[in-house]
Amino acid sequence: MRSILLALLAFTVSARAAAQDHIVSLAGRRVAVWEGRGTGSAPAPVLFFSHGFGGCETGSSFLKDALAARGYWVFAPRHADAGCGARPMERPEVPFGRPARWSDATFVSRANDILAVHGALQASPAFARRLDFSRVGYVGHSLGGYTVLGLAGGWSAWGHASGVRAVLALSPYLEPFLEHGTMSQLFVPVMFQGGTADDGITPHVTRPGGGYDSAPAPKHLVVFTGATHGAWGDGRRRSHDDIVAYSIAFLDRYVRGQPASSALLSARPGVASIRFDTTAVRR
Repeated sequence: MRSILLALLAFTVSARAAAQDHIVSLAGRRVAVWEGRGTGSAPAPVLFFSHGFGGCETGSSFLKDALAARGYWVFAPRHADAGCGARPMERPEVPFGRPARWSDATFVSRANDILAVHGALQASPAFARRLDFSRVGYVGHSLGGYTVLGLAGGWSAWGHASGVRAVLALSPYLEPFLEHGTMSQLFVPVMFQGGTADDGITPHVTRPGGGYDSAPAPKHLVVFTGATHGAWGDGRRRSHDDIVAYSIAFLDRYVRGQPASSALLSARPGVASIRFDTTAVRR
């Protein structure tokens, strides 16, 4: 369990790079925005990105930049536990090493941030005309992965916004859902990403009966060779090209509804293992 905490905390060191298009205030939250490019006047698909514990809304900019270049708008709220800016990083509400003590009340404020920002965008004339709320995806790293999995059905009490079509969980902290047997409640396709050197998190995704096994299809799992928990930050670039390639292939398939590309279903040189089950596509 100590390895989980070390992994979650180690990532905060590299999570603070900033390359967002701009910062806005939505529903009283500070939100970093990456504007989708190349979509013309047509409404663009929307992604909500949840940062890790002690992270920052401007982190993982390499991935958000790539997603914006692909035409996705990305909105990343700053959660209360963020370690950037003037607000000090909080202690976890419940210890990470005690997942059985977690419940749908644990870090529910993070879910509320995503839902509030989503609602504010729909109510904003400036944004609503440019965004396609029938094509929405959730993306999250570490505790952000916990957040988006909870919104995708892991915690049914959290509810969810309409139009959500997929969840991309990047080295997600998901043990509470395994402890409570709720991974089977996911209602949208999921991709898990992990790393062979991500000792505190990835084994709980890949083990028999773990996150991948417990999630319903369609589901995907990609494990990157040598990737640590910080691989999804901006400081460690070894796996960045692979992370971007699989993230785009997954989101294009399930958020945009495009046919599955070979990039989604085949192993690149930097991939240690890949698994998928596409037998029960839900629409």
